[in-house]
Amino acid sequence: MHIYRLVRKKYANPLSGEGASRSGNRWNSKGTSLIYCAASRALAMAEVAVHLSLGLLPKDYEMVELEIPSKVSIKTLALEALPEGWNSFPHLLQTQQLGDEFVAAEKSCVLQVPSAVVPGDFNYLLNPMHRDFAQIQVKSRVDFPFDPRFFGV
Repeated sequence: MHIYRLVRKKYANPLSGEGASRSGNRWNSKGTSLIYCAASRALAMAEVAVHLSLGLLPKDYEMVELEIPSKVSIKTLALEALPEGWNSFPHLLQTQQLGDEFVAAEKSCVLQVPSAVVPGDFNYLLNPMHRDFAQIQVKSRVDFPFDPRFFGV
């Protein structure tokens, strides 16, 4: 399976989960490392674009394509199992706890979660501390120019 991560170049390498650990996000609290990825390039872009200011055309991003071998375990969080308001902003403590528990359990390397930005699509959270993480390979890294029409430029 191929998944995608849109990230500022200076944070693209190595894949560590350190950024998510420092700030906490929808699926992890501060101190828990996760690497946020998306099922498609378009979803990866949408997940980043919702956090950018209008009028600012970012020029320092790259799209990282990753390959997850079929033998790497993937756990799925079903939409029905999520708390009400799971997709709200600011993030709920309950969704952060779900991600923290996933990392602590160390049963799977990847967690598939629904996208809060694009209903019906999925994001993939990688646990960089899991024993199978080393099997996930970076297939490509390419500059990613945002279309200026997204930002009214």
